[in-house]
Parts: sequence; structure tokens; C-alpha cells
Amino acid sequence: MIEIHPLPGIPEVRAGDDLAGMIVGAIERAGLSPAPGDILVVTHKVVSKAEGAVRHLHGDEEAAYRALAEAEAAGILRRRGGLVIAITRHGFVCANAGVDRSNAEPGTAVLLPRDPDRSAHTLRLGIRRSTGIDLPVVITDTFGRAWRRGLVDVAIGISGLDPILDLRGTRDDQGRELRVTEVAVADEIAAAADLALGKASRCPAALVRGLALPSGEGRAVDLVRPAGDDMFR
Repeated sequence: MIEIHPLPGIPEVRAGDDLAGMIVGAIERAGLSPAPGDILVVTHKVVSKAEGAVRHLHGDEEAAYRALAEAEAAGILRRRGGLVIAITRHGFVCANAGVDRSNAEPGTAVLLPRDPDRSAHTLRLGIRRSTGIDLPVVITDTFGRAWRRGLVDVAIGISGLDPILDLRGTRDDQGRELRVTEVAVADEIAAAADLALGKASRCPAALVRGLALPSGEGRAVDLVRPAGDDMFR
């Protein structure tokens, strides 16, 4: 059985806040005790806010927002009106280089963390110091998808697990060898947690329990398809 426990009650996060301590407090208020095998999922907004990755939009807010998105992009792939599909400095392909105004104070926009994998690792170490439990961390953001309508949460930062479950070389129940099957388990964890968190609940973290995944030291950037293999660029 897989369980997803939202962690409500985390107050508005400001630059310099002890996010690990705030999350541990939320876990305790939820009546939970972190256990080996649990995975912490955190939306990037609170991570970015704690790291000070928030910018004020001066003057014409729409123009300032578009300029900020372009400044954060390492490259622009597509444009449609005020929307740009950009490659971020991390290698992610997403709308507006991940610059977002949802769940941000009026007149501000939130950037992606500069190094989400490092952010996840820092959060993991802080929680381990406080609880003694080595809790894998997945930091998430909401992305569109090339082939399908709608948005899903994906992993943009990881510490303590491998993002991909490689099933190549194993066999299906008919005995056929799997040759290309790699499961993006970190993205599946991110999307599943979002079902419990929602987009407007002001609940930015959840504890996922029951997956029994092996520990690992992968990175979210390992999920990025190399440009040479990407048929959509």
C-alpha cells in the first residue's frame, strides 16, 4: 500500500527561513514520525522562497515578467503570444523558464532554485540532523508535456534516490526481454504527491510512504533527455 500524507500548516516562507525545521514541525503536527523508506516531496516554491529566489516586477508587471522569463532562459525554443517555451540553465524545457507568479505575493515572481539537486540535498541533510532519519527528498514543479494536454508535477531536484528505475534486461510476464523500459519513478512520485497537495491548498509538502525503493544518489538532471535524442527540438 502506498500512502501520501500532506503536511499542512507550513507558514509563508521567507528568504533565510529554516525550511527543514518548518517541515519537521509540520510532520510532527500531522502526527507522523519519519521512517526509513519514506520520501519527502516538496514543491519548489517554498524552496525558492527560502533561498531568496524571488524577484519584484517593477513598472509594467506583464512586461517585467516576460523580460524576467527571457533573462532566466538559457535558450528559447518556441513563442506564442506572451508565452515562451525555454530551456533553463538546468537543462529543463518548460514554459517561461520556470518563472511563475502563482502562490507568489502581488508584484513578485518566483524563480526556480539555482541548483535544485543541491537544494534537495541540503534539505535532506537538515532533516537528518533534526530527526536522525535519512529521508530522500524530491523537489517538484509543474510542467506541460509535449504529447498531451494538461499539466503534471515532475521532479526538478532529488537527493537520496535514483530518479529512473531501469528495467532494461528484465522480462515481462510473457518472457519477453524489456529493451527500452526506463520508468521515471521520481516524476511518478511528484505527480502522485500533487494529487494530495493540489495547486491552491497552501500545503507545499507531503510524505510518501510504502514505495520501498532502493536508496540512491541520482539527480533530477538525469531525467533530462539529451538534445540529440529529443525529436521535438
